[in-house]
Amino acid sequence: MAEITAKMVQELRRQTGAGMMDCKKALGETDGDLTKASEWLRQKGMVAAGKKSDRVTAEGLVDNYIQADGKTGVLIEVNCQTDFVARNDAFKELVQSLAHQAITADSVDALLAQPYAADNSIKVSEAIVQSIAKIGENLNVRRLANYHVADGTQGAVDCYIHTGGRVGVLLEVGCTSAKVADSDDFKALARNLAMQVAACPNVEYINVSEIPEAIAAKEKEIEMGRDDIANKPDNIKEKIVQGRIDKRLKEMTLVDQPYIKDQNITVTELIGQTTKQLGEDVTVRRFTRFILGEGIEKVESDFAAEVAAQMGKM
Repeated sequence: MAEITAKMVQELRRQTGAGMMDCKKALGETDGDLTKASEWLRQKGMVAAGKKSDRVTAEGLVDNYIQADGKTGVLIEVNCQTDFVARNDAFKELVQSLAHQAITADSVDALLAQPYAADNSIKVSEAIVQSIAKIGENLNVRRLANYHVADGTQGAVDCYIHTGGRVGVLLEVGCTSAKVADSDDFKALARNLAMQVAACPNVEYINVSEIPEAIAAKEKEIEMGRDDIANKPDNIKEKIVQGRIDKRLKEMTLVDQPYIKDQNITVTELIGQTTKQLGEDVTVRRFTRFILGEGIEKVESDFAAEVAAQMGKM
């Protein structure tokens, strides 16, 4: 029986993404042969996949799918453990197929429960488990947004993906007529507005009127307590605070931003120009922005030290 060293376990784990204990067992079963051990792990793929389910998935891709008519679109975030896998073609293909399928799902749970489009004999959730075994990392469909232009209305849905799938925006714009909805200028506006949202991480609302009163009240509370106005008369203090609040709230709204392609106009003015050009009202109805991994606590580890520590327990 060949001696199973930490270096052998580390190399097998790098090749397969399997857990260290699984790699140790595979090497033991195959007398230290890395190729045969890799094949053994693939044969046990479903078991290995299950054991990866507790690993942090903070990398991955934000991707989209827009139907040809421009009336329906999906934005989806699928996470994996490493940037290496996020760049893997098999992972990218999985994410794109899930985006296509999510057109008919209104939530992640609904998507996972559907028959998988590429193989109706299994559910989407089962297809993901199989992909975990094949790719060698834990995978997670974290969230999705599904937009459809409501029946009886006119408009378009578009998406913009930035920095290679790390930021994505899904946006719906509305108009009055089908002629305008199908025009290139209207569709270009939708794309440019989605790009604008992607470029403005502080933007959370379309306009100031959408911002909850509680947020404005909290901003006022913060500003009223600042040291730089503590000694000013109340009437002056109120004016200063209101000016700061107005500025802050506008920083949170899409229509009040300088247009990224022409800083001399605001998004409101851009929409006004397009409205005039097309001859009917154009409005932004809604948008969703996903930033890859936001809110997920990443765990940093020393891979070599982890292997050595685990080997010491074997």
